[in-house]
Amino acid sequence: MKLTSLRMITKDIKPIVEFYENAAGLTAQWYTEDFAELSTSTITLAIGSTRTMKLFGEHLTESAGGKNTIIEFLVPDVDEAYENIKSITQDIIQEPTTMPWGNRSLLFRDPDGNMVNFFTPVSAEAVKKFS
Repeated sequence: MKLTSLRMITKDIKPIVEFYENAAGLTAQWYTEDFAELSTSTITLAIGSTRTMKLFGEHLTESAGGKNTIIEFLVPDVDEAYENIKSITQDIIQEPTTMPWGNRSLLFRDPDGNMVNFFTPVSAEAVKKFS
């Protein structure tokens, strides 16, 4: 088995896609007005409107929100990324902080309230893990 994609469902797709394009420096591939993907070398972030849920079943039309999930991006320099993130959101949960497991981490929310973590390995063990 190979994890290839994380799909987010949102009521207003355009602002969310734009947010992730700006935050991650990626360009979305739009397949329909209700579905876009932002791809990295390891995983794809798929974003669909709530209208796409009808394709999976009659009663699946709502986005539940990401209160228990953190979308994580490995970035070259989390402190540099922080300067960009501050320009696109005021919803910073935690400024760059070195965590006990060796990653320097920035936690913020996207416009739908999903938590997003940008992190950079800084301890020798963490650097080795992600090399």
